[in-house]
Amino acid sequence: MSESREVIRKTNLYSAHNYAPKEVVIEKAQGVMVYDAEGKAYYDMLSAYSALNFGHLHPEIVDAAKEQLEKVTLTSRAFHNTVLCDFCERLCRLTGKELTLPMNTGAEAVETALKTARRWGSFVKGVPDGKQEIIVCKNNFHGRTITIVTMSTDNSARDGFAPFTPGFVKVEYGNAAALEAAITENTVAFLAEPIQGEAGVIVPPDGYIKSVREICTRHKVLFIADEVQTGFARTGKMFACMHEDVEPDIYVLGKALGGGVMPVSAVTADKDILGVYEPGSHGSTFGGNPLSCAVALKAMEILVRDNYPEQAREKGRCFIDKLRTVKNPHIVDIRGKGLLIGVEFDTDAAPYVKKLIHNGVLAKETHERTIRFAPPIIVTYEQLDDVAERIRRSFE
Repeated sequence: MSESREVIRKTNLYSAHNYAPKEVVIEKAQGVMVYDAEGKAYYDMLSAYSALNFGHLHPEIVDAAKEQLEKVTLTSRAFHNTVLCDFCERLCRLTGKELTLPMNTGAEAVETALKTARRWGSFVKGVPDGKQEIIVCKNNFHGRTITIVTMSTDNSARDGFAPFTPGFVKVEYGNAAALEAAITENTVAFLAEPIQGEAGVIVPPDGYIKSVREICTRHKVLFIADEVQTGFARTGKMFACMHEDVEPDIYVLGKALGGGVMPVSAVTADKDILGVYEPGSHGSTFGGNPLSCAVALKAMEILVRDNYPEQAREKGRCFIDKLRTVKNPHIVDIRGKGLLIGVEFDTDAAPYVKKLIHNGVLAKETHERTIRFAPPIIVTYEQLDDVAERIRRSFE
């Protein structure tokens, strides 16, 4: 039995089956490339759902982690550490907000945003506590906690997990009129992804995000942008809301913030929103730990210094042009922004994913018929040429 087969056997034996991973066993990685246990090379075109914008083991980020590992890794928030303050300052400046609340995973950041909105609604807007409503979009993906799957319309994420959390209203994504019609005197926030990633890279109509901003402002409703996947240059802007010159009230951030090395997430907002917290009202033992902060600081430095938004914009334009030359009658749409691209088929996409893997390209289908391509932003044009040819062989 090959080493990969043995790894898969042991994983299936001892790991809960809440995932059905493709049968590729990654042993090591560098940059855009990953290598299985037998040494075969693959292009990573999923980037851990956009957590690897910097590629695997970016040397500067690894060095930052090593340096911090030799100082201190965890203090809890019971004490100050010398790195958190710089992390919060840099993230505030990057997002244009006054305060940062650090967490670890994207789901934790979403939960933090929901708690923030509810408390703001009670303390500031004056909605009776327990009556706060938050509007969300159908086909969203915000995480896996019970409260978050309450907001989901995906039955596989909900079955068997009831009773669910009250206080959520679901409307059609991309329909600003539906949002406005759903607002009541108890509405405290609207939560949405600027581009729905897990739903199949669904890009809303032009002007939608701008309309959302105007509606939320007029009704004194917080606009919460879940930029966990779309943030940090993935779509060709530092944050996807910037495509329409929109600033949300609350940013929900994660994935690439950790540089592909550590789980780092955060919520940023101004003092009139995040100021609703007092000591003891919310927290996380590992949130804001020195190791994560050191990694995230270096990641943000590289994002700005090397102009990752422009890289994603130009490389994404090049890549999507190449994809549109692929001839396959079952392809019904190719869409996206920057280096977040979806190729939709009128049939099951899984066989095409299998062919991609055979040809040395790692990607994955979502919602059965769409394959998502999201390479690290460091991918070179030469690598994109090679990947495009491998995709052509797989699809044609």
